[in-house]
Amino acid sequence: MKELIAFDLDGTLAESKQPLSDAMAQALARLLAVAHVAVISGGDWPQFDKQVASRLPAPADLSRLWLMPTTGTKLYTHQDGAWSPVYAELFDETRKQEILTAFDAALEAAGFVPEQTWGERIEDRGSQITFSALGQQAPIHAKEIWDPDFAKRKIIQADLRRRLPGLSINMGGATSIDITREGVDKGYGIKKLRDASGIALDAMLFIGDAIFPGGNDYPAKELGLDTVRVRDPQETLSVIDAIVACQK
Repeated sequence: MKELIAFDLDGTLAESKQPLSDAMAQALARLLAVAHVAVISGGDWPQFDKQVASRLPAPADLSRLWLMPTTGTKLYTHQDGAWSPVYAELFDETRKQEILTAFDAALEAAGFVPEQTWGERIEDRGSQITFSALGQQAPIHAKEIWDPDFAKRKIIQADLRRRLPGLSINMGGATSIDITREGVDKGYGIKKLRDASGIALDAMLFIGDAIFPGGNDYPAKELGLDTVRVRDPQETLSVIDAIVACQK
């Protein structure tokens, strides 16, 4: 029996930057009846609110839900009828500029210039800088075909790691690369969750679509958590149903 089930967001609970489906929202509500639930991903709070918080049905026990934007460098909980931040760890302005300069150089060196982009490609999320290859508003169908095997982003990631020693640089979502402070990854976020919730790591299960070396879900496995790798949100629904059946 696990006390807490932690999830990646994009590619696991929902399509990239899309709200939870009705079926997923209902499944999470059923899961919250038998366990704590955490969602940890690279998006900032407005994205979490759009995709998760605003989608859950009224009966869901939100007091058991832990939302962790920007790879766990922020934590939100539901108290007194509203979502409020527990903590936020932010970059200073000098560090931000170093990262933005490195991104420009790495992208030029890699030479991956998409034919079309939708919105800004680099987003300052306070505690995380995120590169979205096709832009922040790119449609799902374009994202799915740009880098399905992660090959393009692995080249950009390797270049950034040379230019930005001492920072965590991980692939996320369908086209993204996330940069956080040294040691900050989903493993770091999950340890912060352990401290905030009082739930031991061995009482947690992590579910994600990028549990492989270089994937931004892999640190959860390296931390020693039991993990389940899923292909897509549809498979996640099946996993949730199985967990709810076993937890009852």
